[in-house]
Amino acid sequence: MATLDDGGDGAASALHELFASATHEASAAMCRWTNGLITVTLDQVREIPLEEVTGELQLGDELFTMVVLTIGGEVGGNLILLFDEFNGRQLAASLLGREPGTQAEWSELEQSALTETGNILGCAYINALTRLIGADLMPSAPYFIQDYGASVVEQAVMTQALTSDRLLVCQIGFRRRERQLDWRVVFVPTQGMQEAMHRSLCAAP
Repeated sequence: MATLDDGGDGAASALHELFASATHEASAAMCRWTNGLITVTLDQVREIPLEEVTGELQLGDELFTMVVLTIGGEVGGNLILLFDEFNGRQLAASLLGREPGTQAEWSELEQSALTETGNILGCAYINALTRLIGADLMPSAPYFIQDYGASVVEQAVMTQALTSDRLLVCQIGFRRRERQLDWRVVFVPTQGMQEAMHRSLCAAP
């Protein structure tokens, strides 16, 4: 099984550059989508042991609002956008030009605002991956879910345990006019996606 480390520092650097380029595209799209309010930065791309995933990502018993986009097939993965209740409501309110909702249930408009945010981010990363591996990727429509973050991420990596004891995670940070926001994006590629990226990075001049 190929890992990021097999390619040495060159592969790791190339992978970081790939996601940095995708993050730049995502940030530009988010600026347009939020009228310059939100920017996106790449925090890190790294491999971590499966058993340490929830701890490393600081996902405990807190209930999160999430937007999930799935890339189907063996060469696929999951892109998970996580918000706490306060930050999710703030983003939806900013996009809709209204005060944050106070009802327990999110309105369809609020949910739509967040799923479109996930769609914009997902397209930027999927386009970058398509350029890298030279294969057509089949993303699902993003969907809105409220659940425990640890549970959702554990389900996303469940199949990884069959073929690997380490997981490639891409973490993204958000800023609202230079103020760090408690939003996170976690990209969880399948083993097939990791191997396709590894082959492409090793073949690059």
